[in-house]
Amino acid sequence: MPSLRIVFIFCCALAGSLQTTPARAQAFNFKPLEAVMGQAVSDSVFPGASLAVLYKGKVVFHKAFGKKSYAPESTPVDTTTIYDLASLTKAISTTSIIMQLVERDSLSLQAPVAKYLPAFGSNGKDKVTIEHLLRHTSGLRAHSYFAKSCRSPEELFNTIENDSLLSPPGRTTLYSDPGFMLLGKIVATITGHNLAENFHARFAAPLGMHATMFTPPATLLQHIAPAGQDGDWPFNTVRPLVHDQNAALLGGVAGHAGLYSTTGDLITFTGMLMHGGTSGRRVYFRKETLRNFLSRSSAERALGWDLRSIDGPSSAGDYFSTSSYGHLGYTGTSIWIDPQQDLAVILLSNRVWPTSANIKIRKFRPLLHNTVAECLQLKRL
Repeated sequence: MPSLRIVFIFCCALAGSLQTTPARAQAFNFKPLEAVMGQAVSDSVFPGASLAVLYKGKVVFHKAFGKKSYAPESTPVDTTTIYDLASLTKAISTTSIIMQLVERDSLSLQAPVAKYLPAFGSNGKDKVTIEHLLRHTSGLRAHSYFAKSCRSPEELFNTIENDSLLSPPGRTTLYSDPGFMLLGKIVATITGHNLAENFHARFAAPLGMHATMFTPPATLLQHIAPAGQDGDWPFNTVRPLVHDQNAALLGGVAGHAGLYSTTGDLITFTGMLMHGGTSGRRVYFRKETLRNFLSRSSAERALGWDLRSIDGPSSAGDYFSTSSYGHLGYTGTSIWIDPQQDLAVILLSNRVWPTSANIKIRKFRPLLHNTVAECLQLKRL
């Protein structure tokens, strides 16, 4: 029997979904969008997905499609299905916590990483700053399967700290998971609490995001879309549920991956961002902090978030303005927000089930966002 706490979590998630029933859906024709989502399931872009569209202060579309897996006996997904967010963790959890720490003078963007993690300063890394990590311009490598040589979180961080840079800090943009692993450790070092505790206290609890968490308990498994495992697990210990192997090695709580959530909860979080960092009477960060983190610079990315490219293709499609920001998750998740058009699209899926070799979502993402824009009768900018 599930505990009363787990029943409470799921009931709150369901209630949140019911409260976000589209108030203006009847004003738009979303049949093309439903057709595109249905076709994506038929084409095995993913087994199932949950999609939410926010437009001009309203949830105008919120619906789920498909099943949790391709097994004949698999159950349908709904808008309370919980998904492994993968790298959305970087933006939603890690970056948001850092925004509060910067705003409250606990952390400086220009400070060297070695100020907080002294061992990191070796091998020419003493000039790498917090901002470099957030913008992915640190010069750190993109990714490593640390479980091949590391047996603990301590060994993983020792490996990163002893590594050399691939390029000087600030020169090139190379999307880096290790950089956000370090940011997660810095948060824990400054606050004395890990990312899971920080995110719950700072955002999940006050926003009522009851289905958003790291390391979800086994009693919630029936409500979680399976994502499988990224790489073999070479240990005798039970592997944490999270798809990302490095996040699993870190116990399921990491700066780059590990967060789980629903579209209903992310509607609440995204709405807070779209309202300048406030929700109800509570201020989560000041508007100027949000503007600073989302501003363009000589770097390709914002602080913790991606930006819609000025020239060239984007997973956000052809209608989102260049003021748009968002992030993708390896498991098949994404959020794109366009402040200029007061529009946001949240997609949660488990495209990696049963294998991450399925990359059909790369072509699907721009099609999805274009279809949303066309249903809303937006013009290309």
